[in-house]
Amino acid sequence: MRTSRIRLLAATGATLAALALTACEDGTGTEDEGAGSTSRPTATATTDTPSDAGKDDSASSDPTAAGGGSQEAGGGKDTGSGGEGGNTDDGKTDEGADDGPGTRVACNGSNTTVTARPVSRPLNHMLITVKNTGSGPCDLTYYPVLRFDEMQWVPQPIEETKPQAVVGIDPGESAYAGVLLSAADGSGDGGTTGHKLAVGFQGRTPNSSGGPSAIPSLPAKGVYYDSTLAVSYWQQSMDDALTY
Repeated sequence: MRTSRIRLLAATGATLAALALTACEDGTGTEDEGAGSTSRPTATATTDTPSDAGKDDSASSDPTAAGGGSQEAGGGKDTGSGGEGGNTDDGKTDEGADDGPGTRVACNGSNTTVTARPVSRPLNHMLITVKNTGSGPCDLTYYPVLRFDEMQWVPQPIEETKPQAVVGIDPGESAYAGVLLSAADGSGDGGTTGHKLAVGFQGRTPNSSGGPSAIPSLPAKGVYYDSTLAVSYWQQSMDDALTY
């Protein structure tokens, strides 16, 4: 009887132990461990998120700084160009002041057109016309220096034609000089025909250079002249140039 009771208790204890073990495997303990392992990845993800955000902020700040540097460099270049432009403008202004409205220049072959044509009256005369083609007035001083072909001497001026003042020509206007080619009575000697004429200009002092000469066209047959060849001073009008 006692032996049976002992066996029954032993069997009952074994059954209870098996039930307890089954309850532990399917119950709260295993689920708690699962919950703990689930919370670890969540904690890790939460920790990584601020770190990534920090990297994004740093990357976005770098392009801004680079952009600022480029703009500053560009500003430096613009300032340099402005400085050079200022110097250039100042130089032009100074040159313009030298060539102001009151400045007078000499008439010569560079700022005029010159023609030479024989006239019927007075006899054996030629008229030289100088037209101002420049942008400002120019002055003719003294008388033209004439040279036909390879002539070795200079025709002398007719003193009676000397004007009271320097002859000035406005743009588009003309001035004149008359040339006595040969003596009407045939008293001259060494007569020859010229086919090329150079007209020289004098400066502010007698016999000084006033600038480039002019080479006006002559008639195809040329122009006859002799030792009496003479020239008038520059005149404001055509009539004055041919009256002597």
